Amino acid sequence: MYPVTTIHHVGDYVGQTVTLRGWLYNKRSSGKIQFLQLRDGTGVIQCVAVKNEVGEEIFEKCSKLTQESSLIVHGVVRQDERAAGGYEITVLDVEPVGESVDYPITLKEHGVDFLLDHRHLWIRTPRQRAILKVRAEIMRAMADFLDSREFTRVDPPILTPSSAEGTTELFHIKYFDEDAYLTQSGQMYMEAAAMALGKVYSMGPTFRAEKSKTRRHLIEFWMIEPEMAFYTHEDNVKLQEEFISYVVQHVLSHCESELKTIGRDISKLESVKPPFPRLTYDDAIAWLQKQGHDIQWGDDFGAPHETELAEQFDRPVFIEKYPTNIKAFYMQPDPNRPEVVLCADLLAPEGYGEIIGGSERIHDYDLLKQRFEEHNLPEESYGWYLELRKYGSVPHSGFGIGLERTVAWICGLEHVREANPFPRMLYRLYP
Repeated sequence: MYPVTTIHHVGDYVGQTVTLRGWLYNKRSSGKIQFLQLRDGTGVIQCVAVKNEVGEEIFEKCSKLTQESSLIVHGVVRQDERAAGGYEITVLDVEPVGESVDYPITLKEHGVDFLLDHRHLWIRTPRQRAILKVRAEIMRAMADFLDSREFTRVDPPILTPSSAEGTTELFHIKYFDEDAYLTQSGQMYMEAAAMALGKVYSMGPTFRAEKSKTRRHLIEFWMIEPEMAFYTHEDNVKLQEEFISYVVQHVLSHCESELKTIGRDISKLESVKPPFPRLTYDDAIAWLQKQGHDIQWGDDFGAPHETELAEQFDRPVFIEKYPTNIKAFYMQPDPNRPEVVLCADLLAPEGYGEIIGGSERIHDYDLLKQRFEEHNLPEESYGWYLELRKYGSVPHSGFGIGLERTVAWICGLEHVREANPFPRMLYRLYP
C-alpha cells in the first residue's frame, strides 16, 4: 500500500509513490500518452500515463475515463516547474470508482442561468472552488480575530417574534398558533448576551424579503455580528478597522493560489490597513452635491453615491453620524447633536458598497421606550429588549458585517451570487 495524500501535500513526497483520490477535471491524449487532470478538493494536478510504461490494460482504463468520473491514482510524484502547482504524477495504476455520464458543464462558456441551475456541479470548477476556499478562510479569520480578543460566540435564534430593524421585509411563517419571522439580524440577542458575557459575536444566516435584483443583494446571507458592553462609538469604529484589516491580510497570506485562480488584483487589497478614512454624513452629502448629485440632507445613500464616495480612497471608508430619522430606532443619538446618531457604515472600495453597519446602542430606558412609541413597536414582542435597560444597563456598541458582500469585495467578484455556495435570490430557490 502506498501513502494516501492530497494534491495540496504532494510536495512532501517527491520521488515517492503515493495514492491520490479525486475526480477527472479534464483529459487530453497525445498518441501513446494520456494526460489526466485530477482534482481532489485541495487542488488540481496533472497525472501522466505512458502506454509502454503502464501497459495496455491500465492505459485503456485511462482512455475510457470521462469528465468528473471519480478515480484513484497510484503514481510517482515528480517535481516539474512547468506544472501549475510545481508537481505532476507519473501514473503507475488507475482505479475507476464512479462513472460520470454526459456531464452537463463542459469547458466551454455557459450562461449564468445555466450555471446557477447546475450550481451543485458548478462549484466543482477551479474558480468556484477557490471562491469557497477564500470564503472559508474569511470566516476562519473573523472567528480567530474575535476569539483572540476574548469574545464569546453565541448563537441567536433564526425564528423570532419580531424584526431587529423594524422593517416589513420579513419572511413570515406560522409558529404553531403564533406568528414568527425568519431573522434579519441577531443583534438584539447579542445585546442581551453582551450583558452576560461582556464581548460576544454571532455567525449565521439572515433573511431579507427584499425584491431586489442588484449584484449586491441576496435573499439569504450570512452575518457576523459582534456586540460589546462598555464600548463607545469610537471604540466600535476602531475595532472594525482592525477587524477588516486582519481579515484581508489573513486572506493575502493564506489564499495566494486561490486569489491567483480567481484573477484578483491583490494590489488593491495590500493597502487595507488602519487607519481608515472617515467622512461625516454632512461632509459626504456636501461632496456629492458638488459632484452634481440631486441629494439632500436627510436622504439615504444609494449604490451610485456609495460607489463615488468610496472611489476617493484606496481602502474602506467610514461614513458616520447619519440623521436619526433614516437609521434604526435603537441607535444612540449624538449627545451634542441629537438629530444625528452615533453610527458608521463602512464602504468597501471598487463599488462594493456597505459591508459593515454599526452603532452605539441606546442604553437609557426612557429614551428607548420613547423610540418604541415613536415607531409603534409592540412591547409584547420587544418587551424583553427594553427590559435590558432596567437591570444594570451600560453604554454598548456593535456592528454587523455581511459575509457574502465581503467575500465578493475581497475576491473581486461581479456579483454576490458567487460568494455563496447555493445562493438564494429573488427568482431562484433551486438547487
